[in-house]
Amino acid sequence: MKLAELANRLNSQNAGGLRLPPLVLVTDTARLPDPLGAAAQLPAGSAVLLRDYNLPTREALALELAALCRQLRLKLLIAGDAALANRAGAVGLHLPEKRIAEVPRWRHRARWLITAAAHSREALRRAAMAGADAAFLSPVFATQSHPECRPLGPKRFNCLAAQAPLPVYALGGINSHNAVCLLGGSAAGIAAIGAFRKES
Repeated sequence: MKLAELANRLNSQNAGGLRLPPLVLVTDTARLPDPLGAAAQLPAGSAVLLRDYNLPTREALALELAALCRQLRLKLLIAGDAALANRAGAVGLHLPEKRIAEVPRWRHRARWLITAAAHSREALRRAAMAGADAAFLSPVFATQSHPECRPLGPKRFNCLAAQAPLPVYALGGINSHNAVCLLGGSAAGIAAIGAFRKES
């Protein structure tokens, strides 16, 4: 089963009516050198989250991704930079866990999708209290992005997601093989980086 199919199944079970994208490509040019090419393979309704905070050409990439997303009916989120999200015409903003408290500052943009990173039950609670639309809980599995972090594992992830007061995306080391472990759980969708080197 492809990752998109798994993500759609989880999304239909756990995010019905919320219009959240089932599948999210998270950019990381160190691990996924061609984010535009990877994004072009996503099914309509998916999302691209531009992370790559320190990329010198970040704004240019944001504008290129924005054009591609409009063409392919994808959603674009910009991490950590509301001004860039606005300039690129993105659908919303993603904030790292340490900046969850900033969510209310952008809640006046009623059409924006605002997400936050989380690594614990407490962070999920804070994201919900701040008004985030969804959280990205990680790492579910061992990941090259944060090799020092102990993975939650699918059982712990599903437990936290089930108890969370907002929709939760699974992130971290996910591919089409291990994502099957999330079926029947409470993930609202799947976010990944390395999986898109092979997934279409």
